[in-house]
Amino acid sequence: MATVQVMDQTGKKVKNMDVPDEIYSFPKKDHLIYESVINYRSNQRSGTASTKTRSDVRGGGRKPWRQKGTGRARAGSTRSPLWRTGGTTFGPQPKDYSYSIPKKAKKNALKSALSLRVEEDRMVVLESLEFKEPKTQEGAKLMKNLNITSAVIVDSHENKPLFLSLRNIPKVKAVDSGQLTVYDILNHDWLVMTKRAFDALTERLK
Repeated sequence: MATVQVMDQTGKKVKNMDVPDEIYSFPKKDHLIYESVINYRSNQRSGTASTKTRSDVRGGGRKPWRQKGTGRARAGSTRSPLWRTGGTTFGPQPKDYSYSIPKKAKKNALKSALSLRVEEDRMVVLESLEFKEPKTQEGAKLMKNLNITSAVIVDSHENKPLFLSLRNIPKVKAVDSGQLTVYDILNHDWLVMTKRAFDALTERLK
């Protein structure tokens, strides 16, 4: 059975804890991890890039010169894409890039990422994680105690002092156990979870 380290808030190792093999020793499926990361990044795209076509550019309603007799090429509008002040041809338009993947594929991708961190011995469970008040200094002290510089910290959103204390620390992200993604796990060197977050995540993935 796979095991993970259990530490206290000071970074002192308390014990090794057995974790369910069906989740934390799940076979690594690279294609599902890849699909999950691409899906996450696509869903984060705002899709607001926009250019003006000739119908969107202001002006150009009058014909610049008469059709024949000037020796110049025919022109019906000064907002033609051929003109310097004209519209854009085939430019980007607002688009929704989001899409969904099957729930089972998403769950198995998360299991694969978790088992990868357990295999690398880069997953830590904290008995508890409570800050008296929200201070970045407290968050920095925690990272120093754990001897970690890059990590995703998983706990409940109810622990507001924790989230506020970590939000300004580079390479550190705090997320709720129900919103943990494959991208968050792979984008940080370490995965740190509180005991209650670990229990909630394990129950969700069963």
